[in-house]
Amino acid sequence: MIRTTGVTKRFGPVEAVSSVSFELDPGGSLALWGSNGAGKTTLIRCLLGVVSFKGQASIGGVDVRRRGRHARALVGYVPQELAFHDDARLGSSMMFFARLRGVGRARAAESLDAVGLSGHERKRVRDLSGGMKQRLALAVALLSEPPLIILDEPTSNLDASGRGEVVATLQRLRQAGKTLLFASHRPDEVISLASRVLVLERGAVIRDTTPAQLWPTEKPVQVVRLYLTMASESAAADVLREAGHAVHLNGHGLCVAVPRDRKAEPIAALARRQIEVRDIEILDDIKTPEAGR
Repeated sequence: MIRTTGVTKRFGPVEAVSSVSFELDPGGSLALWGSNGAGKTTLIRCLLGVVSFKGQASIGGVDVRRRGRHARALVGYVPQELAFHDDARLGSSMMFFARLRGVGRARAAESLDAVGLSGHERKRVRDLSGGMKQRLALAVALLSEPPLIILDEPTSNLDASGRGEVVATLQRLRQAGKTLLFASHRPDEVISLASRVLVLERGAVIRDTTPAQLWPTEKPVQVVRLYLTMASESAAADVLREAGHAVHLNGHGLCVAVPRDRKAEPIAALARRQIEVRDIEILDDIKTPEAGR
């Protein structure tokens, strides 16, 4: 479904994406995991053909650089920031996008049903929960029945309930045969949805792995946020990755996803390299599929 070879994107002297190569088969699900600024969103924009880049990329055999419009016709894209008119009703919003895509009312109804929003057509967008708005964006993405869904941080602004709604919807779409590629900073999403994970750092793929290899445990996974001096964060992230931990920097500390019974391991790894942790914060439990059975 997706094939890339040496995809590279520079913004002046900064190489935002550095020689990224991978393949994603039809029906597969690939997560892009990495720190803020690791290149996830820029790589997605390259795949959509909305920015120029060096290298090769194709979707469904269609060259993204030469035939970008045709390639995008195979994609349902859900951005991180949604743009709906708050005063419009859900059904009217769907019909607006349906007309843009050249599809009829029946197809709009099918898309709403696919994401569990049938019966909510009279609600105004401003009255929808965060999870419902994100599912509306998914319904819009499904209007043209694309084989590939690309999502950029699909639950980043949602509460736990909204995240659960969106993840459950994506699981159903995947079971229906859709191919998924998504950027995420949440281990629970990656564990629940991805069969493969590309770990990105400074624009380059540093690891092509699976959720089970990133978090090889049947225990619930917790995110531990470590607070260090700003000068130490990058070095600390490198140390923890060398030790096999899944790490990302989010501008508010260094987040490490670890099994609940091994929360001290990242701190011990840093102490061995004489990197001081000023404070820690334990975030929510994340159950692995095995632990939830």
